[in-house]
Amino acid sequence: MAFVVIQDSAPSDVPAGAVSATAEIEVYDFGRSATLSREHARALELAFETFSRQWAAELSAKIRVRATVTVENVTMQTYGEYAQSLPTTTTLVVCAFPDSAERMIVQFPSSAATSWIVQMVGGRPTGSTEERTFTPIEQALIGSLMTDAIALLTAAMDGLLPQGITIAGIQYSSQFAQVAAASEPVLIAQFSMRLGGRTVPTSIMLPASVLSGFTSRIFEVDRSATPGLIRRQVEQSPVELSLRLASRSVIPRDVLGLSVGDVLSLPHAADRPLLLVVGDQPVATAAVGSAGARLACVVTTTVPDPTPEESA
Repeated sequence: MAFVVIQDSAPSDVPAGAVSATAEIEVYDFGRSATLSREHARALELAFETFSRQWAAELSAKIRVRATVTVENVTMQTYGEYAQSLPTTTTLVVCAFPDSAERMIVQFPSSAATSWIVQMVGGRPTGSTEERTFTPIEQALIGSLMTDAIALLTAAMDGLLPQGITIAGIQYSSQFAQVAAASEPVLIAQFSMRLGGRTVPTSIMLPASVLSGFTSRIFEVDRSATPGLIRRQVEQSPVELSLRLASRSVIPRDVLGLSVGDVLSLPHAADRPLLLVVGDQPVATAAVGSAGARLACVVTTTVPDPTPEESA
């Protein structure tokens, strides 16, 4: 189900009949209700930025050409949308999660991978952009590069990905690499890779289940918050302490009728200690004193902590 949302971008002084010519129309699809929260998106972007820097350094060392990898964006899409956005022929390294049917994909142009292979064996790339399949030897070399990249990604994700991810195979068509249902939400990280004077787009697809790792971290933090740590934090939090006389109730007419020089009597005897309170909670009684040139109070008695029944 989809609805059309019309956003009026015309100035307020434009006649009503002219609004339709400048209105922006955006299709909202209720079938794509899954979106990334700002917190999750930022955490994933930081992880992928760390991975991109490490991957660039790893590629530069392996293919002997300076490489740079930049994160373009991190989004959540359906697998069908991701597959349709890819070229007809490309390289899809399908990776298997341990003890799970879920799959991860590392995608890049086959022509770029061919250049990597030529440089790894000491040759010079011809600059060809032909997309083709790999020979068994070429698949082994690409598999070695991807094994190192997967290890870097696992470390950069800081526990969101399981250990032991393996390469399940290499596909060359997004239409035949059905690693997930078309309507299944997946995380897509798109990169821009530049090496040898050429810039190529690459991407990584992760199952949306990796987001459950954020919830697991919250639970781990909650379990680690022992009563002793909570008590220590509460004891070190600053509070406002005040010394008060006994209060008196008056009616609004008396307050409105006050003028300079009026005297209000308080129900507090001269020999009665004052109340030492935190907020509205009495904690002790005290007498007025001094400390050097400043006013002070001397605690005379303390108020016991209320019992659970009294607190309720």
